[in-house]
Amino acid sequence: MRRDAQAERQHLPAERLRLRRIGIDTYQEPVVFMRADSAICRSEGFESQSRVKLSAGARHLVATLYTVDESLLDSAHVGLSHAAWEALQAHDDEEVEISHPEPIESFSAVRGKVYGTPFSADGVAAVVRDIAAGRYSSLELAAFVTACGGASLGRDETIALTRAMLDSGQRLSWPQKIVLDKHCVGGLPGNRTTPIVVAIVAACGLTIPKTSSRAITSPAGTADTMETLAPVALDAAAMHKVVEREGGCVVWGGAMSLSPADDILIRVERPLDFDSPGQMVASILSKKLAAGSNALLVEIPVGATAKVRSAAAAQQLSALLREVGGAFDLTVQICQTDGSQPIGAGIGPALEALDVLAVLGNAAQAPADLRERALHLAGLLLEMGGRAAPGAGAALASATLASGAAYKKFAAICAAQGGMREPPTAAYRKLFTSPVDGVVTGIDNRRLARIAKLAGAPRAAAAGVQLHQRLGHRVERGQPLFTLHAESPGELVYAASYADAHPQAMQVAAEPA
Repeated sequence: MRRDAQAERQHLPAERLRLRRIGIDTYQEPVVFMRADSAICRSEGFESQSRVKLSAGARHLVATLYTVDESLLDSAHVGLSHAAWEALQAHDDEEVEISHPEPIESFSAVRGKVYGTPFSADGVAAVVRDIAAGRYSSLELAAFVTACGGASLGRDETIALTRAMLDSGQRLSWPQKIVLDKHCVGGLPGNRTTPIVVAIVAACGLTIPKTSSRAITSPAGTADTMETLAPVALDAAAMHKVVEREGGCVVWGGAMSLSPADDILIRVERPLDFDSPGQMVASILSKKLAAGSNALLVEIPVGATAKVRSAAAAQQLSALLREVGGAFDLTVQICQTDGSQPIGAGIGPALEALDVLAVLGNAAQAPADLRERALHLAGLLLEMGGRAAPGAGAALASATLASGAAYKKFAAICAAQGGMREPPTAAYRKLFTSPVDGVVTGIDNRRLARIAKLAGAPRAAAAGVQLHQRLGHRVERGQPLFTLHAESPGELVYAASYADAHPQAMQVAAEPA
């Protein structure tokens, strides 16, 4: 009966209202607002969290509805959030038709998965098509993400999800025989090797069109950090020009409709603050395949407070990456690294960008751990690309960095992407010092990342944490441990309160008297 009623309503004349930009930030979710007592809400049975379809000529948008009273909106208008306004490409006071969207048939596959039925290839493809088309609400997206959580996705399901996500957007191609890419699964604050690696590899004449994501659960993604140095929201044509000219780039993949369903899922994964192995693999590989790469190096940091916490978990993830990559003729090489503590001194977009510049510029104060890790990864890519013999890649990478060629190439890439700029600095800071004479015996990656996020990162580009000590360092009472950076006094107090309450973020063991 319910389906018949929905079908009947599809044939009723659509109601018309006029658009008004309501001035509400609903992040990336399109939301519309209508009077609860309006004729359309009463006749169509619309209520808060209903899904509605807006049609303005050939433009269409499916959005989530919230109802308001007469003091906020008149009955002749429908209010649009920022995200809805941009998605519809709306114009003020433009007339739109309001109707029920078509039922989402694919959600039956999500329900089945929740109750233990594996996704079929056709089922997950239908789900991803509807997600990419914007038909899923945030609640339905959260249900899909949760259904895929933990280790619930098998190998075949992960391959099917990867293929569906790849098919949901455009796919780039390059004339070079070997097209390299590099990815880190994350979970390690400050590990911003990518811009350095891209500069070294491109300076050595190889092709590395690097598309990166914004942060999901971290205080900064590569795209967030790079954006403090140069524009990253390039379309496919602009990206092609940069790579043709310089051999490499560091851009945001979300601006090019590369695996767009993944960008929508990230919107939900971020507040939920979790990844699952299957979704992680599908997300990584669909983006790399869409970007046109055929040889991929994946870094997996392993540590007690990293995203991947054990060697066994790293091996399982490595096997899944290789197996799924092989199904698409993508060569995947894995590099397991130490994830026991952050890499570099900065945690947060601008602070990490300063570390990147210091390493590329061969500055004396450049973080040695970031430099060495970037050289190791770049060396592996140089070997994968045939530019260096096995075992000789790190030496070539080191020479390229020391000569200044890598910095020159990075500056050229920034210029090609729209111009190099200075990272911003935070107006508010608080120094945290050692309470005792002793040794730094513990650094909690997750606590430090949370402190940086509470300070405003990555939304506030200058916010974050600057580290002054490493594991094993000997410190005196009152000596700096880390500095908190924020762009507003409220966020500084908020993050500092959490840091005060969680001293295990950086533990100092007192020396025996």
